[in-house]
Amino acid sequence: PLDASFLHVEDSSSHMHVACVMVFAGPPPAYEELLQHLGSRLHLVPRYRKRLALVPLGQGRPRWVDDQDFDLRFHVRRTALPAPGTETELQVLAGRVFSQPLRRDRPLWEIWLVEGLGKGRFALLSKTHHALVDGVSGLDILSVLFAPEEESSVDGERWQAQPAPSGAQLLRESLLERATVPAEGVRAARAVLRGPRRLAGEALAKLRGASAFAFAGLSPAPITPFNEDLVGPDRRFAWVRMSLSDVKAIKNSLGGTVNDVVLTMVNGALRRYLLRRGADLEGMTLKALVPVSVRAPDERGALGNKVSGMIAPLPVSCADPVASLQTIAGAMDQVKSSGQAIGAQALTELSGFAPANLISQAGRVAFRQRFINLVVTNIPGPQQPLTMAGREMLDIFPMVPLGSNLALGVAIVSYNGTLNFGLVGDFKVMHDLEDLVGDLSDAAAELAGAAGIAAEHPAVASSSAPPRSRGVEPWAGYDALTVAQIDKRLRGAGPALLGRVEAYEKQNGQRKGILRSIGRELARR
Repeated sequence: PLDASFLHVEDSSSHMHVACVMVFAGPPPAYEELLQHLGSRLHLVPRYRKRLALVPLGQGRPRWVDDQDFDLRFHVRRTALPAPGTETELQVLAGRVFSQPLRRDRPLWEIWLVEGLGKGRFALLSKTHHALVDGVSGLDILSVLFAPEEESSVDGERWQAQPAPSGAQLLRESLLERATVPAEGVRAARAVLRGPRRLAGEALAKLRGASAFAFAGLSPAPITPFNEDLVGPDRRFAWVRMSLSDVKAIKNSLGGTVNDVVLTMVNGALRRYLLRRGADLEGMTLKALVPVSVRAPDERGALGNKVSGMIAPLPVSCADPVASLQTIAGAMDQVKSSGQAIGAQALTELSGFAPANLISQAGRVAFRQRFINLVVTNIPGPQQPLTMAGREMLDIFPMVPLGSNLALGVAIVSYNGTLNFGLVGDFKVMHDLEDLVGDLSDAAAELAGAAGIAAEHPAVASSSAPPRSRGVEPWAGYDALTVAQIDKRLRGAGPALLGRVEAYEKQNGQRKGILRSIGRELARR
């Protein structure tokens, strides 16, 4: 059911693919060599040769069928960076590639070979639809694709697509499946009679968890610059490198978990960013959806989604990083004990009994929400180096998809001793995403300092772009004022001052509250 929901909520602006940038040491492989390398391993991920088949009249969830016209060259593409080939050019390219939706009539994945990256490196850009993989599954699949030669095969050359079922056959199978749901209920009832106490306890735990998850979303999330507008189709992408050992040292010094420390760093970065945008942070607590994998150890490497979620509070009103960490750690302990993740999984499982067209409408309603401000996902990756055709992967930077009113997302992945943050933003709303990259580095350094940790590998912001010039403030101290304070100052202001403020805001924050105040004052004249 959850796999299908990612298809139903996707539209021309909300693209539901997960993605990543992988940076490798050494010269890039020849395009034909890359095709051979990937083609010899596709038998390990059969769904990478399957496309979607829609059930007529929306009477069932889409099915995976073999792509009769499968062409590896369509999915594996080659490009190069313009000079000087820095990571800034790579970020721009990644933002553009990640802005394009995947074709529904083809297997839902792409890999781009990127040449011309400086310092003797090259990159791969990977895009895979969320209906195909969740974050953990996606990393497992990357491990498979980078499998050693002894796991390769020539099966790809002999693979033959199975005939796709007709529309009538798909409809018939879907209706038959729906007719068997009551039988599933009978089997469940028999199981209850065999083990009533055990199943009743499981049901009660799921009910409590579902209630906790629903209750956590009852109060609306505060309005922020990255929630005011609907996202467009275009993206910006950037990243920050950190050391996993440094993050663990902070955890050991101040308490909490690695995930608590990561959330505290994100909290500190968002606080800096919102203050610079003129937000009034008094008493403000943001809500972050934190996806949680419920994939069993024996399911690692399997495709599909085994993911649930918890709502984590981010106290951006708190200026003390240690106090913020304590608040987040305590809140996350309560969230975990409440069973939110189990409850969220139970709620998504309910959609398995609904027709596809009903799931589609429900998914779109749920996605257009004001219950969370952003998604922050932390994915454990392999802690040994991966190689592809003898070339070691140095870094991986993940990307989480954006929702219709969620213009900012943060994805974190640990790999071979590193902890790398991928930041994705709507191209227009998050026009200053590179500033948030610097904020995250500063927040990490502040938390490490508070823990008394001399970071072995300080956080490194990816952008080498020059700082954006904000221009001259309309009056001294303007940037330190809140929207409410500026609104008060603008009451009765003359056209010259209103013009200066309007020009400054359009160059920088574009805060709607201030622009509305200017419009109000101009309308009075």
